[in-house]
Amino acid sequence: MMRWAICALLFAATASAGTTYRSPDDLALSSDGKQLYVVCSGSREVLVVDTASQKVTGRADVGKVPRGIALSPSGTRFYVTNSWSDTVSEVDAGTLQVLRTLPTGFEPTGIALDAARNLLYVANRLSDDISVIDLASGAESGRLVGGRGASYVTAAPDGGHIYVSHIYPNIGHFREPPKSEVTVIDSAHRVVSARLPIANAAGIFHIAFSRDGRFGLAAEMRPKNLIPLAHVEHGWVFGNSLAVFGEGIHGVVQMPLDQIDTFPSLPFGVVISADQTRAYVSISGSNELLILDLPKLLKAARSPNAARLANDLSASAAYVIAHIQVGHNPRNIRLSPDGHFLYVANRLDDTISVIDTARAAVTATIPLGPSVPLTPERRGERLFYSSMYSFGHQFGCANCHIDSTFDGLSWDLEPDGFGKDIVDNRSLEDVKDTAPYKWNGGNPDLQTECGPRTERFFYRNEGFRGAELEDLVTYIKSIPLRPNRYRRPDGTLTEAQERGRAIFTRTVKKDGTPIPEIRRCSVCHSGPQYTATVSLDVDTGKSSDRSPLVDIPQLTNVVNSAPYLHDGSARTLEEIWTVFNPNDIHGVTNDLTKDELNDLIEYLKTL
Repeated sequence: MMRWAICALLFAATASAGTTYRSPDDLALSSDGKQLYVVCSGSREVLVVDTASQKVTGRADVGKVPRGIALSPSGTRFYVTNSWSDTVSEVDAGTLQVLRTLPTGFEPTGIALDAARNLLYVANRLSDDISVIDLASGAESGRLVGGRGASYVTAAPDGGHIYVSHIYPNIGHFREPPKSEVTVIDSAHRVVSARLPIANAAGIFHIAFSRDGRFGLAAEMRPKNLIPLAHVEHGWVFGNSLAVFGEGIHGVVQMPLDQIDTFPSLPFGVVISADQTRAYVSISGSNELLILDLPKLLKAARSPNAARLANDLSASAAYVIAHIQVGHNPRNIRLSPDGHFLYVANRLDDTISVIDTARAAVTATIPLGPSVPLTPERRGERLFYSSMYSFGHQFGCANCHIDSTFDGLSWDLEPDGFGKDIVDNRSLEDVKDTAPYKWNGGNPDLQTECGPRTERFFYRNEGFRGAELEDLVTYIKSIPLRPNRYRRPDGTLTEAQERGRAIFTRTVKKDGTPIPEIRRCSVCHSGPQYTATVSLDVDTGKSSDRSPLVDIPQLTNVVNSAPYLHDGSARTLEEIWTVFNPNDIHGVTNDLTKDELNDLIEYLKTL
């Protein structure tokens, strides 16, 4: 207790400067329900909360930006994914000391324990795969291919299968409806045994199973990115839904949570009561929790008309029975073993909401540390994740920029008719100092981009103005660049990367003729963020574009943000030059061999 008191004082000293927030993201409960383990992505720690006293009683230091947690059945160990360290911390639950640090793929997020086989399954968001870690040796015993943005992992109740969701859609053909999946792993054989296709979905989050394992639910978004956003006030930009699969259900059916005048924006966490009468869903954009009548939901999912219900705004009235307001940006949720209490991690409040399930009401709010004044960045982050400003409260910035990055989609944004000025959704990492903004460079600063433009062309409602707009812009400028996984720790380049850099910076073609300055990679993509901050015609325009000019994007961490080009028509970096650069306008690349183009791409991955 003395150690915890000292740590609390140290945290208070840091937080008083307005620099540290805990940002609770994931939760785990001991089997007896007495200890709640809270993963705090902002402060690199796991807090232990005594559920009886509702007080924080301990903490464990872990790696950078922890995101997920799995608890051993005995309760003596827990495992935490460190998404910016590319590791898992194995922690002694008694001493709260890290016992081992286990390697993973790029950006580990979700985690599940196969206790029978002493294995961990870890979803790696940026390497699109699943690490299988043998706990006896502490090493990876294999790496399984997942869908794009592999993120959240759930073990079936019988331990026979592991289910992995993905927050980005799989890369498809230009202007096709998004396609996602849930990856199913046969845990006995450590192989992917199935991929459950989920059509028209981009953003699959947490998965929950019934205690008998007969069915599962996954929180998801269904973006309407193929129709003009000019129709916000006439329809529905995101379908906030549950993907339902299992016994008696044909494939995967998508059951809406939305109603005609209510849009529970950005569903995230989901749990099912032990008696299978209720399901609970955290709604991170609307700051609420939904309670669902589970038998009625399953009845609709098993009906002959189930496939048609996905876009039926009257369907959810039959099974959504309560909306409960909680804190800002609720993330994962956990149900006590007796089913009496539900715990909600309020990421942007640094609190845990405690809900009495019988009363369907918040009965307590547990603070995770001393009260910290809100900085402009934190106020702006709350605005970024809120859906309260768009028409009908349908969506917010974070719907398209998932976890403050991007969504892997291209959108028809402007009110100019169907199919005009299609734009790729660019990442917001390291976006400060890269003006002008918008793909054609039409907005001189982020205040214009996020203020009048968002209000008029996105939200169709009164948007961000005055001090709120300044807070939002301050937050966006503060979004950090994730670690680059393709650079050596000492900063040196591999031989292939060095060859690629020589191509990137060359001034003459292979035949010795000069490359015009405006066609040199290093001229347009210059400076610390690899952009000359101007708009040019690089011959990638389409007949649907009103202007041939495109804003030169920054290239920092470009490897993470496929698809590419202003409209997202290039599925890979290679396609930029093999498919969409026939006239050598977008850099001079037609004299390169396949191996040389590969070297160029290897260098771009390091930026």
